[in-house]
Amino acid sequence: MIIMRENAIVPPSISPAPFAHWMLREIFEQPDTLAATIQRYMDGSELRTETCAEVLTWLKRVQNKIVIAASGSSRHAGLLAELIIEDLSGIPVDVEYASEYCYRSEKAMSNAAVMVISQSGETADTLAALRKANVASHETLAIVNVDDSTMDREATVTFPTIAGRERAIPATKSFTAQLLNLYLFGLMSAIIRDTIDAAELKQRLLEVTELPGQIEMQLKSWEEAMHRVAYQYRAAKNFLFLGRGMHYPIAREGALKLKESAYLHAEGYPSGELKHGPNALVAEGTPLVMIATVDHSDADSVQRYEKVVQLMRDMREQHASILAIANVGDGVVAGLADHTVYVAEMREPLLAICETIPLQLLSYWMAINNGIDVDHPRNLTKAVLAE
Repeated sequence: MIIMRENAIVPPSISPAPFAHWMLREIFEQPDTLAATIQRYMDGSELRTETCAEVLTWLKRVQNKIVIAASGSSRHAGLLAELIIEDLSGIPVDVEYASEYCYRSEKAMSNAAVMVISQSGETADTLAALRKANVASHETLAIVNVDDSTMDREATVTFPTIAGRERAIPATKSFTAQLLNLYLFGLMSAIIRDTIDAAELKQRLLEVTELPGQIEMQLKSWEEAMHRVAYQYRAAKNFLFLGRGMHYPIAREGALKLKESAYLHAEGYPSGELKHGPNALVAEGTPLVMIATVDHSDADSVQRYEKVVQLMRDMREQHASILAIANVGDGVVAGLADHTVYVAEMREPLLAICETIPLQLLSYWMAINNGIDVDHPRNLTKAVLAE
């Protein structure tokens, strides 16, 4: 593994070595790419004025609500952002498929600020959404990973991710970079709306600085665990991913990653919706991937966790096979699951970033088991340049 601490920037390369594939290399680069984001936007446990000022000024101009338009993994990042921004600042957020936003009536968008999220900054439907918003004189902000991309040039303000070039088609490091940017954006929205005190802000930013190191310490164990799990599930053709609250977008992302990487049918649902129809799919040969992490400092998170644990008990009675993502040391979840992969406990938005990575590794190893060129899945391109 390549570790760079001084500037936390991953240098360009023509080979994924020492890894077998770019996707695996890019998964392992995430401690460094997240550190690069922190270096860009933070100074110790404070936000950098020079790199955050434009975003803070943009937020001051948000009058009514924020509409997020995005596609694929970027839309899943937007779904998490919706919860973070609303919980931290109270600003209402709607998340639209970029391909649908283009055809929405402006009557529903009055006085809205529009954020677009795109790894490439060139995604056709997301670019069309940005241009529609610009024509309608909305304040626009783009989160992109490519400097001087079209979205970077055309948005009112850009809040770039610092993931570096991503060569594998499945998004890994670019996705977690988006999640971190959006958490920082949520904290900035709370500053502007005066809904967070200085002590809490300082504590949250301090926790962010610790994130890359915490991921680095766990990465190898996640890889080894998911390698074993993927072998156990090598014959499975269908998966259901389940999560509550902030973990639901991560469940959706996990399902998407498995579809595009391993050519397996997978669906992501809110845990509470399983019994409203999808439970009919629960059977031998359809594993449940259940996100059962918890932030014990948050009463709402504890309540959601307790509901997930009860659902796990119910699914055990149905003889479901369960792969759980749980907190380190959680014997209750481990006692209900067939396989448990552990994530160190932290604040819920940071948990969401961490638990994404074991799911990326599950997709990688399932793809390898199926003999798939995981860096270049069939029918897919890195940037969708035409609808």
